[in-house]
Amino acid sequence: MTSSTEDGRAPVSGQDPADASLRIVIADDHRSIRHGLRVAFEESGVVVVGEASDGNELFDLAVEHLPDVVLTDLSMPRCGGIEATRRIREHLPSSRVVILTMHDDIESVRSALLAGACAFLSKDCAFTEVLETVQKVAKGETVLSANIASEVLRHLSTNDAPAPEILSARQLEVLQCVANGLNTTQIARQFGLSPKTVNNHLAAIYRRLDAQNLTQAILRAVRLGIINLD
Repeated sequence: MTSSTEDGRAPVSGQDPADASLRIVIADDHRSIRHGLRVAFEESGVVVVGEASDGNELFDLAVEHLPDVVLTDLSMPRCGGIEATRRIREHLPSSRVVILTMHDDIESVRSALLAGACAFLSKDCAFTEVLETVQKVAKGETVLSANIASEVLRHLSTNDAPAPEILSARQLEVLQCVANGLNTTQIARQFGLSPKTVNNHLAAIYRRLDAQNLTQAILRAVRLGIINLD
């Protein structure tokens, strides 16, 4: 007997039941790319609730459909992917943004992450990687494809440019101490602070980096080049 979903439709072959309700919007100024992604996602059981050809249309669709994940290119007319990401994250904080683009230079990566993107992938990656990334991002993770991660790490090891001012000087010191393995009591003692003040700094760090825990905060800070891992 063939099983069916709650609305009576037969499940898509290979669909993970956990992803049955995952809803996304796709944005790219090339119709063929959007169509290819839509077909691949729908065959995988992901619901594509809209397609956009520019950033303004993307923002409007996101507001209308409230997708779990937005998959967008960087270079689009009228409003690019980074500005669209910034607007979406400001107005729809529950919608996660994945950048899928040919522009994998370090400045594009940094700009996208600062705008609030949760993942950055090259267009030459396999669709299985795109699908896996969308699923991870929907669960709150941050993802960089292997080649982009390698470029970021190379850049962090050689670049001496000033770090972007996402965190205050004290917050950077606290997070760096955490990355170095110090606990709240040790950090408080080192800077002459109370443990409560240290925890307040950590709470602010979580908000500014859109992180759910210390591990996520550290990884995002490393990817942004604002702290280092020994």
